[in-house]
Amino acid sequence: MRHRVVRTGIWLYDGTVEKPVYIVELDHDFWYEIDKADGKLKPGEQPQLNDSGLAYYIYFREVPARPPLWPDSGGLPSIDLACEYAQSRVPSPISWRYARTPDHSGARRFYRL
Repeated sequence: MRHRVVRTGIWLYDGTVEKPVYIVELDHDFWYEIDKADGKLKPGEQPQLNDSGLAYYIYFREVPARPPLWPDSGGLPSIDLACEYAQSRVPSPISWRYARTPDHSGARRFYRL
């Protein structure tokens, strides 16, 4: 299991205090795995991943480098939908930045869980 930050953003709390937001790509359905570990899966329940086997989660705080990750949202099938959902959760516009990809110098790497 791995994760990587794919987009970062800043929004203003009370119009003055910068607060972070991150979109994180996981190669597993975080909440499905929690329910599975707790024995709470419904019959026939399957992980909710996109066609590439990924899901995108929102963090309104620094993303831990190591587990537990505990996202602030359910999984979403695309970066764009995750950004839209994050924007719907805060009272001011989010200024988005693209996170560096693993191909760029100084990039965040996938972390093995």
